[in-house]
Amino acid sequence: MKQLFNEDERGQVGIGTLIVFIAMVLVAAIAAGVLVNTAGFLQATAEDAGQESVDKVTNRVEVINQHGTVGLNDTISNMTLTVRLAAGSGAVDMDTTSIKYLSDNEVQTLTNSSDGMVDPAGNATQFNLTEVTDDDGSFGVLNSGNDRYEVTINASDIEGGYDYNGLNTGDKIQLDITSQTGGTTQVILTMPQQLAGKNTGEPVKL
Repeated sequence: MKQLFNEDERGQVGIGTLIVFIAMVLVAAIAAGVLVNTAGFLQATAEDAGQESVDKVTNRVEVINQHGTVGLNDTISNMTLTVRLAAGSGAVDMDTTSIKYLSDNEVQTLTNSSDGMVDPAGNATQFNLTEVTDDDGSFGVLNSGNDRYEVTINASDIEGGYDYNGLNTGDKIQLDITSQTGGTTQVILTMPQQLAGKNTGEPVKL
């Protein structure tokens, strides 16, 4: 029977084979490093995208009531909304919050006039902010479930204030209140069908 193995014989590996082996190890190590880095980058990107998506849904305000003010010629001259943090929302800075105003005749993006240098009802490009309750004196930033602010929008100025007319009875407007993180609250307001018996400056339910 032929002997298959001889313990006295030893295989030898050439320098070329050794170089190829080392090169394969290096390539594998580099590839593994790239995969680890890529996986880490993708994970971080996914976390950021997920957080941004959550912020867009949760970091927003909630409108809890609203009313209008009677202007001249049986119109609504301005609207006031009472806002608070939506459920589960983080802090919302009203200084960086915008309101898109859309009616049949006008579209305007309003920013906060917290400096108090404009009409208390706001103007054609700014809304006015008034404190109702604020737990920690951080006016302008809704950061507590107990915080309440009033947002006043001057419809008369937006709709062409030269004649002091605002919104007519039956008119409908859309307000999109968007925080800095992109969280948006949409409000649809319909003006009363008639204002008989109401005097200028009186509040009316919307």
